Amino acid sequence: MTETPQAQAARPQLIRAMNEQLLLGQIRQLGVCSRADLSRLSGLSKPTVSLALANVERSGLVRTAGQRTGVPGRSAVLYEIRPEAGYVLGLDIGHEYLRGALADLTGEVRAKAEARSPSGSVLNRVGELIKLADGICATAGIGRAEVTQTVLGSPGVYDPSRDAIVLTGGLPGWDRRAVLARLRSAFGPDFVVENDIDAAALAEREHGHGREFPSFAFVSIGSGIGMGLVLGGQLHRGAHGVAGEIAFLPITEGNSGAGDSEVRKRGTLEADGAASAIVRSARAAGLRASSARQVFAAASAGDSRAEAIVETEARLVAKAICAIVTVIDPGLVVLGGGIGQAPGFAAAVAAELARISPVMPEIKVSALGTSAVVDGCLAGGADLAWARLMGQLAQPDGETALV
Repeated sequence: MTETPQAQAARPQLIRAMNEQLLLGQIRQLGVCSRADLSRLSGLSKPTVSLALANVERSGLVRTAGQRTGVPGRSAVLYEIRPEAGYVLGLDIGHEYLRGALADLTGEVRAKAEARSPSGSVLNRVGELIKLADGICATAGIGRAEVTQTVLGSPGVYDPSRDAIVLTGGLPGWDRRAVLARLRSAFGPDFVVENDIDAAALAEREHGHGREFPSFAFVSIGSGIGMGLVLGGQLHRGAHGVAGEIAFLPITEGNSGAGDSEVRKRGTLEADGAASAIVRSARAAGLRASSARQVFAAASAGDSRAEAIVETEARLVAKAICAIVTVIDPGLVVLGGGIGQAPGFAAAVAAELARISPVMPEIKVSALGTSAVVDGCLAGGADLAWARLMGQLAQPDGETALV
């Protein structure tokens, strides 16, 4: 009979690394704190906390931050995360603008910038994005090589079988393999791509209405249509990364005039409900409009043709949200994007939704503004950077790695 192998006790090196990672996570969450604070919250003895703090302080991740005074007993040495121990670069490749920001390990934004998205070849767009990133790093006083983690918010999802970004909608050429190859060459092996709407949902979770709900849907309607889904506090991407690609929902009002090729490329819902579809509908109705914003302004001014277009758009979006409700049943739906945040549009969508949905989630308008994708990339990038840096603490030779 074969004997069952006995479980082996964890090696001291592993236990030490686990203790250090536990304390780092608590310091990151608490901010400035003392040994006694960490001992009380972690359940570790004060000598164990002192040893672990000494190791992470040598690693460069933590520094002393003065002493706590004004309380009974001896003054306590305080510890905090060393901001310069790591940097996160968040970038947003939009249809009209390129945006980016650099934050240190504490989350403080050190520099940010935006520029008009260039016309011309897709590789020209990549070059301008790299130029923007270099300018942000220069403003912060660091080199691009000093960035711990770079995250790009982009339309579409990563397809490992092609090693390319796919389902990129209205960004022609962005699905070429050369795009990712050049981005990796510029930003290094730790560069990652996050769906732009998923990134905005992360920002909503960290800074917006999503803080109040463990599960919610962020629905963006603008130059494109997409959804970011947070379930139980975690971003849900799905088995193939396409969770939230609601642009491909077969839902239509049939009035946009989109051709079959556009529907196949962008999805039925996006072809019928994105900003370009609103402009086409307006022109077909005899309105001289070059943007969805002008159509909404005309509706607000009482133009009956524009009002009908906005009503149709609200009905279309309500149908999409009803589909989301019947599958996910989120407590909150946040509307973002230029159309989603248009004055009065959320109320129009809610009125249409109340007519067809079995239950009503809260409908709120995102207040995060144009930096939502970048903010979400910084939030997601911070988690990735922390995972990498904490993983460097325990080395095979037992020595603590210097960051």
